[in-house]
Amino acid sequence: MTPTPASAAPRAAVLDYGAGNVRSAKRGFDAAGADAFVTDDVATAAAADVLVIPGVGHIASCLANLRASGMVGLLTDWIGRERPVFGICVGMQLLYGHSAEGDTTGLGLLPGAVRRFTDDVTVPHMGWDVVTAAPGHRDDPILAGVAGERCYFVHSYFAVPDDPAHVVATCDHGAATGFPCVVREGSVVGTQFHPEKSGEVGHRLLRNWLASLS
Repeated sequence: MTPTPASAAPRAAVLDYGAGNVRSAKRGFDAAGADAFVTDDVATAAAADVLVIPGVGHIASCLANLRASGMVGLLTDWIGRERPVFGICVGMQLLYGHSAEGDTTGLGLLPGAVRRFTDDVTVPHMGWDVVTAAPGHRDDPILAGVAGERCYFVHSYFAVPDDPAHVVATCDHGAATGFPCVVREGSVVGTQFHPEKSGEVGHRLLRNWLASLS
């Protein structure tokens, strides 16, 4: 991340590519101490310290909107140079190579795939549920004050990284035990839940992540 003065809040560009949820994502990052702004301009986003990818809706539509926005090249460059990116829900899922939702090819910027809950659980998974530290991540700083607490979920699909070590936290939904809900691949962190809609717990996770970048 490009250094900022010690007294300056990190500038977080919330990418507006027509996928919804941008205003609440901005408010969430503002509450976490960032200087967040919404933009649909590639050059403006490129001047930020971190990129935030929100996402609500069908992954194919979100991908089409993102590609039309011209921001795929920006994301490819940032992830390739290990600059910080935060993906929320579908905004995280679209970074993987394939999604079972509509048998959709994703951006392929992260190794892994997106799977659907099996038919023996209620779909969508909606509401407040417990975030549990994955094995080896019990003391992970990003989960400080978050592990064991409830965050807000609304989804039918979830991302599964190729490397299980990249799963930072999991959640249980009926028979679907231990599905990934916080992932970290290089400079990218993604959450299946919506931290911006998860009250103080969600803001704490965002603060933890921003603090890890300084």
